[in-house]
Amino acid sequence: MVSEDEVPEPDVLEPDVVEPELIAPEPAEIETVLDVEVAEPLPVEVPPAPVKPRLRDRMGKARSLLAGYVGSILSRSTIDDETWDELEEALIRADVGVGLTSRLLDGLRERVKSEGIKTPAELVNALKEDLTKRLAQVDAGLNYEPGAPNVWLFVGVNGVGKTTTIGKVGLREAASGRTVVMAAGDTFRAAAAEQLGLWAERVGADLVRGAEGGDPGSVVFDAVERAAARGANLVLADTAGRLHTKINLMEELKKVRRVAERPPGRLTEVLLVIDATTGQNGLVQARQFAQAVSVTGVVLTKLDGTAKGGIVLAIQHDMDLPVKLVGLGETADDLVDFDPEEFVDALFS
Repeated sequence: MVSEDEVPEPDVLEPDVVEPELIAPEPAEIETVLDVEVAEPLPVEVPPAPVKPRLRDRMGKARSLLAGYVGSILSRSTIDDETWDELEEALIRADVGVGLTSRLLDGLRERVKSEGIKTPAELVNALKEDLTKRLAQVDAGLNYEPGAPNVWLFVGVNGVGKTTTIGKVGLREAASGRTVVMAAGDTFRAAAAEQLGLWAERVGADLVRGAEGGDPGSVVFDAVERAAARGANLVLADTAGRLHTKINLMEELKKVRRVAERPPGRLTEVLLVIDATTGQNGLVQARQFAQAVSVTGVVLTKLDGTAKGGIVLAIQHDMDLPVKLVGLGETADDLVDFDPEEFVDALFS
């Protein structure tokens, strides 16, 4: 017999310990993992490119003025004295001006004789051709010369949209890859500097401004110096339209122009900003600016409003200046290059 003390203890089987990382997933688990679909990233919505406004779409008011006259002329079967009278009245009422209207009609009469024009429709087409040729005679492109900071000086009476025009031009030039510096040269109107500052932030441009009532020439010179130091391409300089001092405005603008011409800058444009709705009255003041600072071109604002359209022809004829840009609305994209053919078509149809 075996005593209790001698009875062997049963063997206790210890479970095998397997490290978790050594456990291989079952085939089904592998398939499940591989079957999981990875969501594709959502497409990024790209805002549509701004659509360039068409002159025809924005010049409805100017076109409506001529529509009645043109319609009456086209309804005739022949070209008679009443046809010429209506055409003359239409052009004068459209702000073309008496002098230019007489020249246009004299030229048309010569064409009627030399080309055998018989119908009113042919007469209207001949007029459109003459207007387009007149407007296309001069280069309407903005002048830019590489190699130094270009200075574009903006002049004109207060209230024509000068400061806003500078902001819009700055956006256009920045979008084309140029680096812009803005000069708040209208030191006699604090609101002008503040407004230009907002545009500078929007454009990503440096803003140079001086003390209220300070020397505008110094502001422009400092802006040119900063542009040269930072390798900027373009200085857009605002100027006063009226001074609250005894200094004559035109003499002050002449001084600013002389400063803008100094190295390291290069003055390549002096742009006169005109409100198109002022018509012939605006030309009186515009001539003074043109004579004082040798204007190179015109920016015509508010052409989408109550402007009669013919002011474009009067500017080029009376002042021998090309219209380079036209404003067709309130947004930055509404400042567009002037196209003579598109403009004439917009007036008549």
